[in-house]
Amino acid sequence: MSALREAIPAAYRAGIRFDEPLSRHTSWHVGGPADAYYTPGSAEELAQFLADLPLDVPVYWLGLGSNCLVRDGGIRGVVISLHLGLGRLERLTDTTVHADAGVPCARLAKQCTRWLLGPAEFFAGIPGTVGGALAMNAGAWGGETWPHVLEVDVVNRAGTRTTRQASEYRFGYRHIDAPIADEWFIAARFAFTNDPAVSQDRIKEMLEERKAKQPIGTWNCGSTFTNPPGDHAARLIESAGLKGRRIGGAVVSAKHANFLINEGDASAADIENLIELVRAEVERVHGVQLATEVRIVGEAA
Repeated sequence: MSALREAIPAAYRAGIRFDEPLSRHTSWHVGGPADAYYTPGSAEELAQFLADLPLDVPVYWLGLGSNCLVRDGGIRGVVISLHLGLGRLERLTDTTVHADAGVPCARLAKQCTRWLLGPAEFFAGIPGTVGGALAMNAGAWGGETWPHVLEVDVVNRAGTRTTRQASEYRFGYRHIDAPIADEWFIAARFAFTNDPAVSQDRIKEMLEERKAKQPIGTWNCGSTFTNPPGDHAARLIESAGLKGRRIGGAVVSAKHANFLINEGDASAADIENLIELVRAEVERVHGVQLATEVRIVGEAA
């Protein structure tokens, strides 16, 4: 840890929290410490920080912590969180919108609705930030992120910022292929259409429907597994008799089988072991290998 403190330029140390518990920053409320936790105040500051940070110091990016499982040993290097510092959301033209990577998807949905732009309501069902939605082509209620992307701003490990066109990326269900691997999203421009029928009431209806079907209000990460082609992960898990299955403080939701819940005292290991149990049982019963939608990162305790 002392070596990392020395590696980070003194100009940034006041804004960095060392040995920061990541359980404070994930929706599962689990995870060991980050060696260093950094929240940049702007894209310019972020780029300069990366340029000044020695290249041998690893970095990991975190939004709202809604789609990751941080292991109990935590993350070595620097965790960079964008959701407080990169929050610009602006209407650029009649139908185009700029959103920084730290903008919560729910905020993007609500503001587009106020501007009578759509279809953007589905973003209200994504419990993360724009940066995370771009990284995995997140979606909800039949909508997906990348069909609406015009261009993105990215930064690399050396702090160089680049604007790339959406056509440079290939995307599919909860997946994208980037032209260069070691670049990270810091903003995007989206294209929508004018739609006078768009309303906040529609978002409220969709959220009420979600609340009725999903264990909203519990400690979870959203959908744990992606849906296999032609089927639903929740159906496979439920029909394998796994609702209510438990390891330690982690349990498969009785309300929606694709949600794993921390009932308050689960460790990250409990959740990861439950993930593997569910995958093994579904494969045994149905012959289907479930892929995780959640990203598992960090070191074991």
